[in-house]
Amino acid sequence: MRFNRSLRFRVALAFALFGALLSLLLSAWLYLASHDAGIRLMDETLKAEMEDYRARRQRNPRSLPPATVTVSGYVSPAPEGAPPPPAALSQAPPGLSSLLWKGVPYRLLVQDLDGARYYLLYNETHQAAREARFKWLLGSGVVMMTLLACAGGLWLAGRVISPVSALAERVKALEPEQEHSPLTADFPRDELGALARAFDHYLSRLRAFIERERAFTADVSHELRTPLSIIQGAAEMQAEDESLTPRQRQRALRVQRAAQDMAEITTALLVLAREQGVGTTMVTSAEGVVRDAVDKHRHLLEGKATEVKLEIAADPQLAADRALMLIVVGNLVRNAFQHTDKGEVFIHLAQQHLRIVDTGRGIAEEELARIFQRHYKGSESRGEGIGLSLTKRICDRYGWDIAVESCSGCGTDVRLGFGPSTASED
Repeated sequence: MRFNRSLRFRVALAFALFGALLSLLLSAWLYLASHDAGIRLMDETLKAEMEDYRARRQRNPRSLPPATVTVSGYVSPAPEGAPPPPAALSQAPPGLSSLLWKGVPYRLLVQDLDGARYYLLYNETHQAAREARFKWLLGSGVVMMTLLACAGGLWLAGRVISPVSALAERVKALEPEQEHSPLTADFPRDELGALARAFDHYLSRLRAFIERERAFTADVSHELRTPLSIIQGAAEMQAEDESLTPRQRQRALRVQRAAQDMAEITTALLVLAREQGVGTTMVTSAEGVVRDAVDKHRHLLEGKATEVKLEIAADPQLAADRALMLIVVGNLVRNAFQHTDKGEVFIHLAQQHLRIVDTGRGIAEEELARIFQRHYKGSESRGEGIGLSLTKRICDRYGWDIAVESCSGCGTDVRLGFGPSTASED
């Protein structure tokens, strides 16, 4: 996910970071400027002391160099009564420089005047202490500015994001099937207005799509169900004709079953195409659906050495459409019957699940992960790859869990968990 934080948080964070960076840069500039001004002040003080001491020596050659807490000096050769310059100072070049002597930082001025070398030292201890206090104040200022920028960013973000939040609430409350006033009427012609216009355009396209979908489902419901009912009725009447041979009656029954399957699939697709919740007032008996599915597809076992074991441990009452449930169970039973040439198909119905275990050809491991994909057909399949994908869609609609365990040549174990769609029993 590219953006995992709220827009208000990102605006406030950007504002806080900008304020922190700006205050940090300003504080660094102030500190460097203060440090440079302090050095220039010490240098000017040393030069003024040097001129004053030189003038005093010209009047009195025996005048001693300054010796205060801040400024101290030496002369080489030293006048009577004055100490000679330390060895650490005698190696310093003429001019201004910094010196660490006896653990104390000094600013040093060395000059050669009138045949003598003058050394003046400025103790930087007090200046360093002032700079440390100033640095602490600047750091506190950076922290305060960052906090103020963060608070201001949150307030400003709330003001900036409020129109976006209002637009989001308006869009959230919209129903594509209902008419509504254009969003652009309530928002300015800026970036937010462009977003509102985009939503209006998208909703108009979505509404047109819904109208086309309604027209399509209505046409399909009428144009397909009517001929299918005619075919199914004609096949049923033909199958009851006593003059037919067994082979002809079998063909008529196949036509009848195909028409019935087509009607059920059409019903399922129309129900799944509707944009509605999974809730339903219909209560379906799972036992009745399982028995009907077994009887409906038992003809697939004709001529096979396959035994069907049906075990009914409970009859859960499911809040589901019976036609959709019959499609789910029918697809699972049909697959088990089709792919089991010998052995047995064990069907167990419990309160919370339906289990179908067969000893058939099984499913290869590389195909098992794709069996619910639309139009996917395994190497052993003779269908169109619709049944299991349709089964999965119906299961997802009702919140059912479906799990398949299988391997090539070792049969298949299918478990259908009913989950929360089980209706309460009296």
